[in-house]
Formats: sequence, structure tokens, C-alpha cells
Amino acid sequence: MAAFAPIALIVLFLIWATALVLGYGLLLYGLRAEFRPELADFPEAFYVSASTLVPLAYGDFVPEQGWARALIVLESANGVAFGALAITLLFELYGSFRSREEAVVALDALAGAPASAVQLLETAAGPTMDGKLRETFDEWQKWAAMVLESHLAYPLLIYFRSSHDNEAWINSFGAVMDAAALVLSSVEGDQSAGSAKLMFTIGNHLVEDVSWLLFRNPGDAEAIIEREEYAAAIVRLKAAGYRALDGDAHWQKFAKMRAKYAMFLNRMAQLLSAPPAPWVGDRSYLPHRQSRRRRPAPKAAS
Repeated sequence: MAAFAPIALIVLFLIWATALVLGYGLLLYGLRAEFRPELADFPEAFYVSASTLVPLAYGDFVPEQGWARALIVLESANGVAFGALAITLLFELYGSFRSREEAVVALDALAGAPASAVQLLETAAGPTMDGKLRETFDEWQKWAAMVLESHLAYPLLIYFRSSHDNEAWINSFGAVMDAAALVLSSVEGDQSAGSAKLMFTIGNHLVEDVSWLLFRNPGDAEAIIEREEYAAAIVRLKAAGYRALDGDAHWQKFAKMRAKYAMFLNRMAQLLSAPPAPWVGDRSYLPHRQSRRRRPAPKAAS
């Protein structure tokens, strides 16, 4: 999976170039009598088309009449335009990829690698981290908007993996979404709640659009997290100094919020072969997931 995106990009360029050469080759073959020497068969027309698009222009076949000359000029211009388009696309893809990955790498200092929502909140609660959590949510709100626009415009970007060990953009995004959900559902009086709400809203927009693009049916809405995992996270947040609450109402609110994006995160993590991360990835081992997969025993024949 790591090599899929680069290979797919190369194949895409090859398909475009082959389609142009083939199309112009068919047109040139229809005008074969206007060349000197005359094009004997389609392979010769294909050769003339390819050497014009690149362009090589050996001059062994010369167009001598108007339509053939016009077609050669047009294909040569298309070759220049194709090269410019390919270079522009490469720069655009790299720029979007770099912008996405800069935030992922920067998050390591707060959330670790692979990223963890609880570690993010713990680090942001440090004595010298005033306002850092709000700043992080604001940055990732902009990040989510950028990824939403760029990855819908160029879906191939989704498959470009992070270049650092134990990192994946889907894991980092999931950690920030989980952190926002924890703040909004289970933490009282935190000044970052407003930024968390905005980030959570834009993040869900990203989830909805990309999941529809890739999966059409992203699956059932599930929190895909155990109550014990949530309780352990609340204990850590209390130890970090947050006014965290873990009653049934708060758990249900967190589970409801996480159900909006958890299935997408897990399916994306599996699709991209992302490294295992807390709360993101293959969660089929969880007790409640296993119980749902068990089928009832067949009834004994009477």
C-alpha cells in the first residue's frame, strides 16, 4: 500500500499520454496519404504521433498537405501543454502533501507517535502550555479545511502515506477529533471548548465528504470504544488537572459524538495500512465488536 499512490500517479500519466498518442495516431492514419513517405500502417502512424507529442521529430515522415500539417502542429502544442499540466499537478500534489504532513509531524510533540488523544490533552495541561490546546484545535480546524478541499480535488492524495515511522495522517486526525470530543463531552470549564467545537464541526465535514467519496456507505455509526477505555482516559485527565467527569451521561455523550467519525477512522486506517494507534485502527478485538459478530447457534431439529 505504501507504493500505491506513487505508482498510481505514474500510471495515470502513462494513461493520459497513451490516450493522446493513440487518438492522434488514429487521426494521422486517416491522413496517411498526406505524408511523404506515405504511412504504410497504423504502427507507423502511432510512431509519428508519439514522436510528435514528446517531441522527437526525426523528420523521417513529413506532412506535405494542410490537414496533416495542422494536426502535427496541434499535437505538438498538446505535448507542451501535457508536460506543463503534469509538472503543475506534481507541484500541487506535493504542496498539499507537505502542508498536510507538517501538522502531523508537529503534533508528535504533543500527542506522541502514533498520536494519542489522551496524551495530547495531558501534554497540553502542562504548566508552560497555557493556551496550547486552544491553539492546537485552531490549527487543526484549518488543517481539516485544507485537507477537505485538497483531497476532494485530488483523491490520490488520500493514499500518500506519511514519510515518518509510526505516523499516519488519519491517526493524527483521529487523535485531535477524540481530544475535541473528550473536551466537549467530559471536561468542564476548559477554555479550549469553543475551539474544540469548531474543530469537531469541520472535522466531521471532512469525515462525511471523504467517506462518501471512498466508501459510499461508511457503515454503522458506532463509537468503537469500550467504557473501560473511556474510564481509564478520564482517570488520566483528572490526574493531569482537568475537571473531567465520567458519569453515564458524559459517557453516552462522548460515545454519541465519537460514533459520527469512528467508523470512518477505522476503515481509513485499515485501508491505508496505518500503524496501530490508540483508539484508531482495527478494533475488531473489542468485546462488544466480537459479540456482535457471533451468530446465534442453530436450533436443533425437532
